[in-house]
Amino acid sequence: MSATPTPGPTLAIVGGGPAGLMAAETARAAGLCVDLYEAKGSVGRKFLIAGKGGMNLTHAEPRPGFDARYRERAGEVGAWLDDFDAGAVRAWAAGLGVQTFVGSSGRVFPTDLKAAPLLRGWVRRLKDQGVRFHVQHRWTGWDQDGALRLETPDGPRRVSADATVLALGGASWPQLGSDGAWQPWLAARGVAVAPLKPANCGFDIAFSAHMIRHAGAPLKPVVAHWRDAGGQAHAQQGECVLTETGIEGSLIYAIAPDLRAAIERDGHALLELDLAPGRDLQRLVSELSRPRRGRSVGEHLRRASAIEGAKAALVFEATDAAARHDPAQLAAAIHRLALLLQRARPLAETISSAGGVRLETLDGALMLKLVPGVFCAGEMLDWEAPTGGYLLTACLASGRRAAKGATAWLQGL
Repeated sequence: MSATPTPGPTLAIVGGGPAGLMAAETARAAGLCVDLYEAKGSVGRKFLIAGKGGMNLTHAEPRPGFDARYRERAGEVGAWLDDFDAGAVRAWAAGLGVQTFVGSSGRVFPTDLKAAPLLRGWVRRLKDQGVRFHVQHRWTGWDQDGALRLETPDGPRRVSADATVLALGGASWPQLGSDGAWQPWLAARGVAVAPLKPANCGFDIAFSAHMIRHAGAPLKPVVAHWRDAGGQAHAQQGECVLTETGIEGSLIYAIAPDLRAAIERDGHALLELDLAPGRDLQRLVSELSRPRRGRSVGEHLRRASAIEGAKAALVFEATDAAARHDPAQLAAAIHRLALLLQRARPLAETISSAGGVRLETLDGALMLKLVPGVFCAGEMLDWEAPTGGYLLTACLASGRRAAKGATAWLQGL
């Protein structure tokens, strides 16, 4: 049996992703009457899709390194994590009967690697606690009296609540509900919104046609070399994947903000890959100087330096015939293979988005300074993080922070 909410302050939550669901859980535990409105026919759709490859809940990296993943927003997001960090995420999952483990990369997963059982248990518990769900209710802004306007299968609906939490997502994967349609409605209330941009995305490269057959091929391990906006050089080892249009993968996602900024500034970004980590340039030259004994360049690369498959294809793409017969030039290409990134992939196909409601427009409880009683949470806020559990953890923590803020604000009325 679902609990019947006792009379009390009412909270409307718009958006049924992780941030909205966590806001509902937190507010209901504090005694608020909670109604959650979701545009799609069910909640947590992006959560389920993200879990198809193994549900990555959070990351075991200790703080403050964990906080640093949020880059220039590390201070603000770190404050949310003070209340709900990676350890709290694991304890919360355990409370839903979902045990977790730490993978070799430090990522934290449910033991069954599935998102659906966790989401089902979470929604069932919320309903039992008295949270009222309203699906196929699409928010379309406010009316002249400040009430929420909602489009429903039964026609327009107007909802008044004592406070509101907006958890509407960014603009990635719009087919799952995060389409960024909320931007003009907040802007009309004077709320500053940073443009939504691709994050955790792939990038296009002007490859020749023969590279298409290597689409989907992994590049591992490699070391990426790039420069940030200040010109400082960086290097990071990891894995990435060739695509039909360029390159993507966890290593690329981790450094995407710097690559995106370079493209915005210069019209392109230079990414250099060391295809043979652990071998310095001198060693590569020595290996490639061995007699070929009639072998093809490709076979020589494989035998001398273990460069084959997609890595060898990249070397051929980046060199001409003369360079391939010069051990020094060939070694230089392997050691620092230069890729010119032209653009990020379209926002609609990226894992997450950057930009959103500027944190400066919110107080510490995530309430809009210009719209008292309205709080914001999740990916619609102006922060970003790489994949690896950092995105979901911050969404959950921000939902909790917004709900606690709404509770405190209502208690102070």
